[in-house]
This record gives sequence, C-alpha cells and structure tokens, in this order.
Amino acid sequence: MTPRFHTTLRTLGAFVLTLHVSALALAQDGGPPENVKMRLGPLLLEPALSLTNAGVDNNVFNQSASPTSDVTLTVTPRTNFWVRLGPSWLSGGVQEDLVYFKESAGERSANNAYHLSWTIPLNRITFRPKVDYKNTRERPGYEIDTRALHTELMYGGQVDVKWLSKSSFILKADRYRVVFDQAALFSQINLHDALNRTTTGATVGLDYQVTPLTTLSATYSIAQDRFDYDTLRNAKSTTAAAAVRFDPAALIKGTATVGYSDYRPDDPGTPGFKGLTAVVGLSYVFLGSTKVDVNATRGVQYSYDINQPYYIQTGGSVRLTQQVFGPVDVTALGGVQQLAYQDRTGGVVVGPDRVDHVNALGGGIGYHLSKDTRLGFNIEQDRRVSILSNHRYTGLRFGFSLTYGSN
Repeated sequence: MTPRFHTTLRTLGAFVLTLHVSALALAQDGGPPENVKMRLGPLLLEPALSLTNAGVDNNVFNQSASPTSDVTLTVTPRTNFWVRLGPSWLSGGVQEDLVYFKESAGERSANNAYHLSWTIPLNRITFRPKVDYKNTRERPGYEIDTRALHTELMYGGQVDVKWLSKSSFILKADRYRVVFDQAALFSQINLHDALNRTTTGATVGLDYQVTPLTTLSATYSIAQDRFDYDTLRNAKSTTAAAAVRFDPAALIKGTATVGYSDYRPDDPGTPGFKGLTAVVGLSYVFLGSTKVDVNATRGVQYSYDINQPYYIQTGGSVRLTQQVFGPVDVTALGGVQQLAYQDRTGGVVVGPDRVDHVNALGGGIGYHLSKDTRLGFNIEQDRRVSILSNHRYTGLRFGFSLTYGSN
C-alpha cells in the first residue's frame, strides 16, 4: 500500500529515472547503476514488479457520507533500460499500473507512463534531450476526488557547458501539456474545459560540484501557463531557486530545492502569489538498519473552481523504516498537506479564505524473502478537513504488498 502523496495512470506503464552524476568520467553521465540486473548485448535492463493495495479500501470515492468499501489490487510491472551509443547513453523506462476493484468496475484502469532521455557528451558540452508521457486515471492531486482520465506530455532539453573543473553552466527549456478526457467531471465541472493547458518554461543556472557525490545549483526560471478554454486562468511566473543534489552512492540521497516565486495571473481579478516554494525528496540510512525518507513541497496548484482558481499547497511526509531483526522490518509514515485557496474578485465563493488540510497516518511490517523481494502488510488512513462538507472525508486502506526489484 503506498502513501497518497503522489499521483499517476491508463493502459501500459510508468517509470522514474535517476541520472547518475560522475565527476570522474563525463562519458558515464546518464549511464546505468553498477549493479544493473540484466545485460542483453548492448542493452542493459533493470526490471521490477510490485503487487500493492491487495486488500480493502473502505472509501473508494472519498465520500463525506455513506462511503463505498471495496476489495482492490494494483499490479505494477516496470523496466528501466540503458543503451550505450558511442560516448553517449540512451536511457528510459516504461511502467504499467493495473488497478482492479472487485465491485466498482468503473474505477478499474490500466495506467501507463514512459520516459526517454539521451545524454550526449561532446568535450565540455553535454546535451540532454528527454520526453515523458503519461496516460492515467489516477486522481490529479489532493483536491479532485474523481479518478479522471487524462494525459500528460513533457518534452524538452538541457545543455550543460563545463566551466572550470567543478562548475557547469546550465540552459534548459521544456514544454508540458495536460489534457483531460472530455467526459471527466468533478462537482459538475468539466475538467477538460477547466484545466486543459500548456506550460512552457526556460531556465538558466549554474552547477557546482562540491564533492564527487554532492552538487549545488542556482537557477532562474520563467514559465507561462496557457489554458485551452478557460483563459481567465492564464498566468506567468518567475522563480529563483537554490538546490542541493546528492548522488545515489552518497549517504544522503535525493534532491532538495528551495526558491522564491512570483506568480502573476493575467486576470486582474485573480490575486498573485509571491513567496517561498520548495520541492524536497531525500532519504538517509542510519547505522545500516534505519531508513528515513522525507518529502516536502510548496507551490501553486490549479483548482477546478474558477472562483478559487488556484491554491498554495504546503506540506510533506516522513516515512521511517526500521529493520527489527534478520529479514523483518517495520515502517511508519505520517504526512500533512495544507491547501490555501485564493479567491477571485467578483467570484461567487462558497468558502472565503478557505484552507483545507489532508492528513495521512500509517504503518506496516515486512519480510524480505530475498535481497530484492519483500512481502509486506500495510495500513493507512487518510483524512481531509474542509469548511465545505462535501470535501470532507476519512478513508482507510489495508492489505498486502509484494515487491521485486528496486522501488
């Protein structure tokens, strides 16, 4: 059973790829991990399979009253791959989430995502084109409770110019496109008409490699959101940020980014936002038996309601995994999210100065059948508190999981 802190998924696969930074050999940048499982000639593969949520969800639709309970199961095969092309690496992955509900047949789905990137080093310049695609029926965030069918396409590229021995100048541009199905509805709002949009962005920055495993970054980004139908939502933004990135071989792994954003809606009746933003995803293993995973986020998220066109989401989660003895471990997780809605001038607002809270609490126990295979039992409760009665709910999920390969 997975925490409700992430979103995604409709017919075939997803994958998240981590680029491995090498300070000693630029040609290895973007290559596979040293312990890659399969080699088929020039093709290197890292397969994984997980069976999660094999149990009961007692509030399938996140209803505030008379919740629907059902038996559910999610099977997720995925594969990462790498191919060496001269001095460059072509890498990518595919993942499929097969989601099953026993009684709620309309909630079943086969959700997929794909990733492809190419790391091309040429002397002191490295090119990094990439593309990501998702076709999913997962909930698009903490606000919308409908499993709405939508696609996401992101493509772009980055150029790294080596400057001195430990520094690189960064230029990056990308384009993100989200399209909801024409029949996707929530609270009688057509999500296709409300939220279909294209975001274009550009970033300049500087990377400095403090150690072979630690890189500091400073960036300045501009972005523009353009909505297909609801043009009152159009906006521009700028962000200055600093980040620290740890290599997967480091004691602390992951990335932490903190910035200051200036979000400016085109509509004069919609207030802007100036303030801190953050994206943090870090993990740390203490004394070889205790692992701590920390995730945090703060930023602008679009709402389905044009009268409160966006909210500031602030929150995070902590997961603690403790090896008890031998192959047995226990986990505990907790998290909170705050959704601070912004009111549009002249709009009909049911809950002015509205702030929703989403809390999660859970835990589990696991048994490692082998180095790469874990059997677990998990339980998690989610609760949303809102001044709007139809946005309140409490949900409990419990069941078994079986994972093989990297998670």
